[in-house]
Amino acid sequence: MNARERILAAAVGQIASEGIDGVRIARIAMEARVSPALVHYHFATRDALLAEALEYSYGHAGQARISAGDTLPQSSHAARLQSMIEACLPTSESLRQDWVLWVELWLRAARNPELRPVAEELYARLHAWFAKEIAAGVAEREFARCDPDEVADSALALLDGYGIRTLIGDPSIPLERARRAVSRALAQALGLTGEQLHDTRAA
Repeated sequence: MNARERILAAAVGQIASEGIDGVRIARIAMEARVSPALVHYHFATRDALLAEALEYSYGHAGQARISAGDTLPQSSHAARLQSMIEACLPTSESLRQDWVLWVELWLRAARNPELRPVAEELYARLHAWFAKEIAAGVAEREFARCDPDEVADSALALLDGYGIRTLIGDPSIPLERARRAVSRALAQALGLTGEQLHDTRAA
């Protein structure tokens, strides 16, 4: 891991734990084992730091999730979608950290137009991931005919809504209920029987 990657990794951890406004360059430099001047060289502003950190987080964690799904060629499209749901909810400590960074991005992008392209690009990647899997299931007649883009949009909206309530510890939306609700809604949209796409945990 080079110096820039160490800075980004340290920034991701600090943003997740302290929020973007709590970021301290000196602490990031110490954790990354570089000088504060080098951090300032790479990141002129806190918003630039947030944008780069989110790109780094997605590039490593998000792409890893996509790659993990691609290692299941024998799996049904329903099972793959269920795994994608698991990867997009705060189901682990690392995914909770990703979610905290997402919330930071939403808040900053709402106030700062310069960050909106970053949010749009990350959503576009997630949308394309879901739409591609849905379209493949439709093509192979595993799913009913539908508009993959519309179903992907619905899936992401459901994941955002349920995910944020799970993240904050809302007792009315525990993780299992969030997982089941998103799965059920997708199953209905895709013309599948049963309440869930596929219980991958039982496999």
